[in-house]
Amino acid sequence: MNYQRYIDWADDRIVEDSRKVVLVFLVVTLVFSAGLGNVSTNAGTEQFTTGLPAEEAFEQVNTEFSPAFSPDTGSTQLIQEESNVLAKPALLRMLRTQESLEEHDDLRVTSTSSAAAIVARELNANATTTEAQIRTIEGATDSEIDAAVRQAADDPQFTSLLSNDFNRESASASATIGVVTHELPAGLSSGSGQGGASPLTDVQRQAEFTVETEGSGSITVFGSGILADEFSDVVADSLILTVPAAILFILLFLSIAYRDPADMALGLAALFMAIVWTFGFMGLAGIPFSQMLIAVPPLLLAVGIDFGIHAINRYREEREEGTDIHRSMRITTDQLLVAFFIVTGTTVIGFLSNLSSDLPPIQDFGYVAAVGIVFTFFIFGVFLPAAKVELDRLRERFPIPTFSQRPLGSEGSKLGGVLRGGVVIAERTPVAFLLVVLVVSAGAGMYATGISTSFSQDDFLPPEDNPDWIESLPEPFAPSEYTVTETTNFLEEKFTSSQGGEVTIYVEAPMRNDDALEQIHRAGEDPPETFVREDGRADSTSIVTVIMDRADRDPEFRALVARNDENGNGVPDDNLGEIYDYLLSSSSRSQALDYITEDYRSARITYQAEADASDSEVTADARKVADDFRYEATATGNTVVFQAVSDVIFESAVVSLAIALSGAAVFLVFIYWVLEGRPSLGIANVVPVVITVALLAGTMRYLGIPLNALTGTMLALTIGLGVDYSVHVVHRFADEHRRTDLVTALDRTVRGTGGALLGSMLTTVFGIGVLALAVFPAIGQFGILTALSIVYAFLTSLLVLPSVLVVWSRTVNVWVGLPNIRRRQTRVPGDDD
Repeated sequence: MNYQRYIDWADDRIVEDSRKVVLVFLVVTLVFSAGLGNVSTNAGTEQFTTGLPAEEAFEQVNTEFSPAFSPDTGSTQLIQEESNVLAKPALLRMLRTQESLEEHDDLRVTSTSSAAAIVARELNANATTTEAQIRTIEGATDSEIDAAVRQAADDPQFTSLLSNDFNRESASASATIGVVTHELPAGLSSGSGQGGASPLTDVQRQAEFTVETEGSGSITVFGSGILADEFSDVVADSLILTVPAAILFILLFLSIAYRDPADMALGLAALFMAIVWTFGFMGLAGIPFSQMLIAVPPLLLAVGIDFGIHAINRYREEREEGTDIHRSMRITTDQLLVAFFIVTGTTVIGFLSNLSSDLPPIQDFGYVAAVGIVFTFFIFGVFLPAAKVELDRLRERFPIPTFSQRPLGSEGSKLGGVLRGGVVIAERTPVAFLLVVLVVSAGAGMYATGISTSFSQDDFLPPEDNPDWIESLPEPFAPSEYTVTETTNFLEEKFTSSQGGEVTIYVEAPMRNDDALEQIHRAGEDPPETFVREDGRADSTSIVTVIMDRADRDPEFRALVARNDENGNGVPDDNLGEIYDYLLSSSSRSQALDYITEDYRSARITYQAEADASDSEVTADARKVADDFRYEATATGNTVVFQAVSDVIFESAVVSLAIALSGAAVFLVFIYWVLEGRPSLGIANVVPVVITVALLAGTMRYLGIPLNALTGTMLALTIGLGVDYSVHVVHRFADEHRRTDLVTALDRTVRGTGGALLGSMLTTVFGIGVLALAVFPAIGQFGILTALSIVYAFLTSLLVLPSVLVVWSRTVNVWVGLPNIRRRQTRVPGDDD
């Protein structure tokens, strides 16, 4: 066969030119190491929402209407919590904090606003500066302040800055929010800096320092800059916690698997090279390191450890038979290069299936992981064997200490007896056993259909309270001090009312058209169940409510509206340009521009949602309301955008799973047809992988782990990782069965390959399982699921696959006389060509 010629060529280079091979790989490592310094970071939820229609509409809304709390608009929130933030001392604390920030030129403050400022203006309409507002509050009595608060309660902007427990009668509230607006360089206000950092990070951290040093203990500084900063810290802290633990476990189990310091050093060097090549490639290709890519190093370690243990273990099997270095390595690479290629091909298919996702971070993850696996194939399939040849040559010339060189699971060992449990089952009742496994797998698959999906900032943030043992860790392992989770939980508790949030409808239409406002008004009639109702209508805010509010307070404007209201419902339907012009020339200008653009070409409407309604239900209803508009309308807002991401995650999980499974099956069928002349072996190879996927999916639901940005990739990745184990068994079995009967071939396979699989399974399970230590939930869940998938892959390969191969052999009846099996011979010096 033509492919054998290429394998023989690779054997020659590895064995005969081993020193040159090692030098070439070291030079390539130096080249890739140059890219390590170019690796940037990217963190946060924004990376997942880019390109989604709902997100694009949300960005358009933020750009055109500039609401106070839109992300990255150059604003900072001052969150104040006291027994009564509307009492005189608390009002003064907020105003003095605003004044202190305004006086710092490097904070580039253009304006500040707060409930305290609104109360001061109610007391004195001429108090337009913070200094004047402080004097006004200082000179007012408590009763005058309470009266001003009750009067200000008619202003929606005032109440929106107060917590849910605001009581108009007692003029009290336990929390409030002030807003500081900063001037940022053009083009940065809505973007991110290099590495995903917000341009507001330095500004808000300095504001935080200013507030703390001036003793405003009841006020917390918060904003998108601090959020972005802590997103980035989560990545670094997770690496600091998980990498040392992973190294510890890997060293422990590799020492057991290799049982020789020199061999273990080669394996570790190869692992290090795989990481350097992959991250160097990222730097050279300009791919930023995000939370998603934290999972790449453990995945490379999983495959690399497996390859390394198999290579050394297979070589030791031949050496134990008395074969010399050259011939032993030729036999090893002749077999394992093919197995490694099959594993690499199927694993790359599993990873590349993530390119079907519409989410850029998941695409980057699939791309980087696939490239890393290809690198791992070359390093462990070519470099490691060549380096092992050089090492053993040196051992023959110099007294290098040599410890155990016995392969794992060798015949006669206790481990070998344990590993052949699947063979015992395959000898006695393979069909009955497979029927039981089929029923269990089908049940797990059906149960898994109830897996939920999730996407929120909480997936990327640490818990509000870390376990005590994490908090007590010494430097540099101690995590950073996180405030974002506590602050966001506080905001959700204090400023999310019994209503469950809001959705926005973004309307692009000529708002001067006579029916424009009537359409907005009619959209609130007979609202869906998930929308909050007031007097039978949806609780909404729009340019229509701004007009009605102004008409209630302004007799001249009320008369203008009445003259242009043909049906008397308070909504003008004629001369709308004149209506808008009046609003924009009045004190309602700022409020109006929150809901209509200055060119009157687009508008937005916000609807309050019920607290007990799910995001998916709210999103579906918001989209239906948008579809009912005669003009072009888009449902958006945080709820809709995050639900859109959840939908894409679920779709990506299903599509990538289908692509990975079908792609792996086609690849394996083709490869086994080329290598063995028996394509049906590829189907047998896939059976334990399908079982592993079903068991893992069922486990996800049982443990309550949703499909989120990271775990959504797990099912497809399980195929890539699961095939790694089953391929080694099937390929070794095919080689062994050329020389012996079915049961003996299975026995030799599980004793030889099974021992290596056990060593790699234990090493990678503990090495990857340490991701559970990561300080934010999604990575921890990913580590647990990856470890479980490897355990399931190991168990199905050694317990289920022998029975599958027995049934396969009986079904296709190919072993009698071996008439159609293509034989491969390992060429060594002196053999006839």
